Amino acid sequence: MERSFHYYGTYCAALIAGYSIEESKKLCHSAFLVDKCSTTYLERIGGPLSAATTQLPVEMASARTDPIGLADITRIWSSFHFLPANLHAEVNRGSRNYRNKFRLICGPNGDLVADTVNLAQGKDVQAVGLAMHVLADTWAHRYFAGTPSLVINNTNRFFVELIPTEDGSFIERDVKFGHNPAVGDDFDNSIYTNTVFQPSENTIMNLGHGRCGHLPDYSFMRYRYVPAWNNYEEVFKDNPNEYYQAFCQMVYAMKCLRGDEGPFKVDTYATETVAPYEQDIRAILNKRQPAEDAIEDWRAFGERLCGCAVDHFDLDAYVQEYQDADPSSKDNTYLGKFILAALAQKGMVVNRIWNSGNPLAGRSIEYTGKGFAGIKDFLPLIGYLGRGGKND
Repeated sequence: MERSFHYYGTYCAALIAGYSIEESKKLCHSAFLVDKCSTTYLERIGGPLSAATTQLPVEMASARTDPIGLADITRIWSSFHFLPANLHAEVNRGSRNYRNKFRLICGPNGDLVADTVNLAQGKDVQAVGLAMHVLADTWAHRYFAGTPSLVINNTNRFFVELIPTEDGSFIERDVKFGHNPAVGDDFDNSIYTNTVFQPSENTIMNLGHGRCGHLPDYSFMRYRYVPAWNNYEEVFKDNPNEYYQAFCQMVYAMKCLRGDEGPFKVDTYATETVAPYEQDIRAILNKRQPAEDAIEDWRAFGERLCGCAVDHFDLDAYVQEYQDADPSSKDNTYLGKFILAALAQKGMVVNRIWNSGNPLAGRSIEYTGKGFAGIKDFLPLIGYLGRGGKND
């Protein structure tokens, strides 16, 4: 998913879930900030580098791919963009390393989704927005793992796009891939950009859905393809329907976090709450256009919901406040609260992966149960978790 859904779509979902306009603005900013909070950004604002929630292409190009470097990559991408669906999945083939990578495959409605939402319970809206990003990506990024892996994330040449016609049927068209990121995707001819095939198991080219290009991030996309992990059997991906499920699940999750519903349960959706808006939402999701062009459709929908203009995302909106704050009060700023939420999410996911017997994301500790492990960036996190995440 891209800005059109993570920022503007999340804004709309927050309004429908009952958040105020001001809360929804802060919440959706946090949701999209997950795609922007790199070590480069944190260096610029003076924040802790361990709070990174993404990696820029230039950072990934120079990333180490030894076990330590791979763990750094996996911590970020599995925690925030490719949340594992089943850390204890039964795998009846391959080496232990293969089975560990297989268990990092992303998907919706796993135990870690519930853990992610529950971690945001009682917290500030920054934690809620971050959790909504993670939840939404479990739908868009399902079938891919947030760790570099040829044997998991690779695909073969069989890619077929299903394009709807006016009579409700579909025509099938072969997908062609190029490798020049400077050339935009050609929707009219189903020509898309993906990463270059590399036979190395751990190359960054085989991280996540790189071998599938941006197809998982387009809400209108329906396609059939053959992933490496599935024993080269066909998988069908229906983005419009799955994005709608993601939207309904976000509304339900946010209603839970507001206290309007009971405890969050997986495979539960606010379909009745969203039903009055279903036609508008599905029209946006099904429209064949670049994700950036979908921004205006989501903005227009959001403006109908709130009755006022919807601001564009501004990466620097809260930077000055954070930089001007003295060290003792940085945690109470907007970005300070986001950083603490990011550290908590990363710590929780890595801890779950480690405790499942899987070392690919590195070693973790249980901050609330086992105390401090000596990493200064995590010092504020102990108090954050201890007081329920509220810094006010």
